[in-house]
Formats: sequence, structure tokens, C-alpha cells
Amino acid sequence: MPIPPEVTGEEIDPDVRQELMSLPKGLAEDVSRNLVMIAQLIDEDPEKAYEYSRVALRLASRVAAVREAAGFAAYATQKYSEALAEFRAARRMSGGVELWPVMADCERGLNRPERALAMAGEPEVQKLDKAGQVEMRLVAAGARRDLGQLDAAIVTLQSPELASSAVHPWTARLRYAYADALLAAGREREAREWFAKALESDKDGATDASDRLAEMDGVEFVDAFDEDEDEPEAESDDIVDVDADVDRDVDLDDEDDDFDEDDSDDSVGDKS
Repeated sequence: MPIPPEVTGEEIDPDVRQELMSLPKGLAEDVSRNLVMIAQLIDEDPEKAYEYSRVALRLASRVAAVREAAGFAAYATQKYSEALAEFRAARRMSGGVELWPVMADCERGLNRPERALAMAGEPEVQKLDKAGQVEMRLVAAGARRDLGQLDAAIVTLQSPELASSAVHPWTARLRYAYADALLAAGREREAREWFAKALESDKDGATDASDRLAEMDGVEFVDAFDEDEDEPEAESDDIVDVDADVDRDVDLDDEDDDFDEDDSDDSVGDKS
């Protein structure tokens, strides 16, 4: 896999760089550059990030950071079984619990919400930091919804973190999940309130709360630009009111002769 020359590998987290020091210098550099490519591409081009993760795995499968990066690349491409295997390997190597919530979400992706709920009750959850515990709560609520337990999902999300007025990196997602659960349960007024709160705390655009609010308010967004920007605007005389009664006959054959066949190719027939 080609890597742009400006990617040196020095961009990676210092803790990861420390892990790679167990490798020969040249190999460590190759692995670190592939890890940088994974991080850069995982959101915009997850399939390409996944390809780089396979290269990193071939080079250094015994490094926990590599297994973790490979897990996230597989997760981003919805290869949940593979992602879960990589996360488990990384956890065995590092001994940490940080991956517990995403491992549980992989169980959801594999249509095993009961296992995700079981993981939410394990002692590992108590070892997570606040962000990890909120993430676990989100996964557990999602598992409840998978099982059709909407009321239980709502209760799962009700927590001191949800009630707090403080804004953290996870606040918008927590409020959004709560609003979405309320809406699914038919509690529209409360849902709108929480979508608004989610939008208020969503400084980085992590959710589509604004779109959801607009949808609830019946607002439709129309693209002001045509697909083909080079196509000239119709003259006012050429605009036809299709609802009007037309008292004259239209010679379709004559109109077809004037129609440019190339224009027909421009007709328009699409994640959070």
C-alpha cells in the first residue's frame, strides 16, 4: 500500500510509539506510518483504512496498538466478528478495559444484544473512566432497543451524566441517544426538547440533531443548485405551468427534434 512521503510516522501517539520500540527501527517506522494512514482514513474512507490495517498486522501482529487499530478499522467497515477478535487480542496483550464498550457493540453488530447486555453488567465496567462508562451505557441502551425494549432503553440512558448541565465530549451523543429513544417511544415533545439540548452541546457536529429537529418541525431543505451547474437557467417564456389547462395542441415530434440528447444524461434518477 503506497503511503504519501509526508507521512513520517512521527504523528502517532507517544504511547503507541513507545510500544513500537520493541521492533527493529525500520520495521517500527513502517508500522507507524501505516497506523497514521489508518487514523487519517478511518472516517472518510474506512475501506482504505482497513487495507492499511492488514499491512500493519502482517508487519507487527504482536503489538497491542496494532491489533487495536486493526479492530477499529474492521469495526468501521462493519466486519464485527473480525473486529471483536482483534479487540480481544489487544485486550489480552495490554490488560486494559478501555475496549470493553466497543467489544460489546460488536456483539450488537453480530445480532447478539443479550451478550452486550451481559457485558454491561460485568465488573470491567466499573474500571472504565467516565467516558467509557457513558459509552457502555449507550451500547446497553442500544441493545435494549435491539430487543424492542424501548422503555428500558430510556431508563438505561437516564443518569447523572444525562442530567448534568456540564458539556463533555460525549454529552451530545448521550443526549441525542436519549432523544432518539424518546421519539421511538412516541414521546415527541420530550424528544424535541432533548434533540435541542443535543444540538446545543454538539460543537463538533457529531450528531445530526439539527436535521432531526428540522424534520420534526416539518422543514424541508432544497438544494439551491442543479446537479449540472453548467446547464443554463430556463427563460421565463419557456416555463410551463403543468397545472394549467392547455387549449392548444402540442406538437411533440417538433419538440423532440429540438431536444438535445446530451441533456437527457443530466436527469437525476444517496452517516453519524
